[in-house]
Amino acid sequence: MGGVNLLRSTLVLGDQHGELIIPVVKSGRANPGMPAMPPFPQLADDDIKAIAEYIHSVAATMRGQGNPPPGTEPVVLNIVVGDAAAGKAYFEGKCASCHSTSGDLAGIASRFSDPVQLQNAWVSGGGSGGRGGGRGGRGNRAQTTVTVTTAQGQRVEGRLDRIDDFLVVLTPADGVQRSFTRAGEVPRVEIHDPLEGHRKLLPVYTDKDIHDVTAYLVTVK
Repeated sequence: MGGVNLLRSTLVLGDQHGELIIPVVKSGRANPGMPAMPPFPQLADDDIKAIAEYIHSVAATMRGQGNPPPGTEPVVLNIVVGDAAAGKAYFEGKCASCHSTSGDLAGIASRFSDPVQLQNAWVSGGGSGGRGGGRGGRGNRAQTTVTVTTAQGQRVEGRLDRIDDFLVVLTPADGVQRSFTRAGEVPRVEIHDPLEGHRKLLPVYTDKDIHDVTAYLVTVK
């Protein structure tokens, strides 16, 4: 005999401790035509409350629509679905001018054992030492630097801390922060952003490109 899905019933969802379920169990419902069924009318209220609590406990663990069926093993998202050979070709064509799997990206799959973290790292540019590290050592995390050339020809280089139309602030190697007032093109300011290449590629990547490169990089151990 068919019946209402209790796990999606508005009656069950609105019930707290059996106060809505008890009258239905004992007397049935005129709409949608559910009569009381023996021996339920003779059940004690406490017994019906126990049934209601059981229904609520099942509903509390119910998975949302579209979820995979429950199991004893946790569900792990597998994003390594690309073509590693295509990913290698893409890397060599788009990335090898700044990065190398024998240099800054050597062992990247060991540094990021989770493919999701690895993918996030290379897409954002956070998985390497940045521009200039591709042929050398791993280096530190890439940072934006700036070169300021004053009207008198003095050059000051360092980490870029702030820049706008009126001011540029940087910290040279000596650690003493310096600031320069800007007036049009004076002083001359040259920004060196090691992640510029990544930012330019962000609107260009396709899902296939990302999956292919990830499939390739997970082999670089």
